[in-house]
Amino acid sequence: MSATTVPRPAKAGPRPAGYGLVRARGASFLVHRRSAFVAAGLLLLLAASSVAYLCVGERFVGPSEVVRILLGQPSPSTFVVEELREPRLVVALAVGAAFGVAGALIQTVARNPLASPDIIGISQGAGAVTVAAMTFGIGSYAVLPYLSIAGGVLAAALVYVFAWRGGLHATRFVLIGIGFAIALRSLTTLFMTKGDFLVAQQAQIWMTGSLNGRGWEESAPLRWTLLLLLPAVLWAARAQRTVSLDDDTATALGARLGRVRLGLVAVGVVLASVATGVAGPVDFVALLAPQIARRMTRTAQIPLLTSALTGAAVVVLADLLGRRLLSPVELPVGVLTAAVGAPYLIWLIVRSRTEGKA
Repeated sequence: MSATTVPRPAKAGPRPAGYGLVRARGASFLVHRRSAFVAAGLLLLLAASSVAYLCVGERFVGPSEVVRILLGQPSPSTFVVEELREPRLVVALAVGAAFGVAGALIQTVARNPLASPDIIGISQGAGAVTVAAMTFGIGSYAVLPYLSIAGGVLAAALVYVFAWRGGLHATRFVLIGIGFAIALRSLTTLFMTKGDFLVAQQAQIWMTGSLNGRGWEESAPLRWTLLLLLPAVLWAARAQRTVSLDDDTATALGARLGRVRLGLVAVGVVLASVATGVAGPVDFVALLAPQIARRMTRTAQIPLLTSALTGAAVVVLADLLGRRLLSPVELPVGVLTAAVGAPYLIWLIVRSRTEGKA
């Protein structure tokens, strides 16, 4: 009987530069080191800013007392922290994370840093339907996020259809989206002029993007949407690698680019729309967060986790400044994000024109 030769296992190929191998329970996977460090740093920043957020208000609560309350220990300030400030903090974290991921997905598909939900008409579509519902008394605040999803999906579908010419061209996608955004914002203004004056004033405040008065009830649709979309977001984190490749390479690898792009856009649209329904169109968060995340991590594609953490940090810090900058007057969070995002948008446009001439 002849001896059987057992082949040696193939030696693993060279590890990509900047990646580390992590083994856990018999499985191993590659982790981008810089992205991991950046995510850890953002988590620390979020923890510190969240504690500061819970400390600051008409009545100051010390950081150590806030930590004890969060750990479940009784305190005279429990009601202030848990009932008045914590719900609004959770809304800020969820809204920022949703806008960050939505912006990352849509910019990945369009391959354009200008293609964020608040630039290409998605937030405006969600806003138009929501303001119409508020102005004409259709539904309560708990229903508005679901109406926003319908408006955002409809606006995104129109932009996608008009931009499609045998494929999704990035420049056409952005330009058509900007056109829809202008038209939908005008429609929103028309709705406000047709409704009751007091309701129109509330709609105007909502249009600036505000977390004032937002609590557990108002944030429930967003929290449930984030939970239900978690598997889709995990899929998107893997699928966006394929979309980042050129079309010929992705097709040669067997990817169905049309379906993948449509799935990524759908996830981004739902996230941006429901966040808009909860807090209003908080401008430029979806534009800023993915680009900041990509520059910090220096990765080939926009990292979703870092984008979510960056978006959450931007909204929390902006709302904290809005609450205390001109106290007792409270600025809507959208005013602060627009003050930072508008100059950044101008810089992006100037830079893209400069690179085009080079």
